Amino acid sequence: MGVINQIVFDCEHPAALARFWANALDGYALREYDQLELVRLAVFGLTPETDPTVMVDGPGPSLCFQNVDGQRHDNNRVHLDVEVANRQPEVDRLRELGASIDRVLPTYTVMRDPEGNQLCLVDKREAMAA
Repeated sequence: MGVINQIVFDCEHPAALARFWANALDGYALREYDQLELVRLAVFGLTPETDPTVMVDGPGPSLCFQNVDGQRHDNNRVHLDVEVANRQPEVDRLRELGASIDRVLPTYTVMRDPEGNQLCLVDKREAMAA
């Protein structure tokens, strides 16, 4: 069996969506651009803000945000289940970051990030067992 290396999101604005997820998840941050990477981007007339592929690293798998021309919002096939200790404050925090609520169920809340990708905030396993 393999292990998850990264989770890839097709999106319209990789830098903006990467910032959302870096702020939404504990311990995650945008991958730093070293001087060599900045030069490589400049050769193509790009900057970190217009980079078609932006990475976010943290304690789990890396998240990759890549621009895909003609991306269809209704064709999103990837989402994260994020386990939280106290769901409502996290729902409120993510809404402030630009997320929206799809539906609320007894043990999880289905949300969408600023570009419409689904995510679920799920109660900790101990809370669901109680």
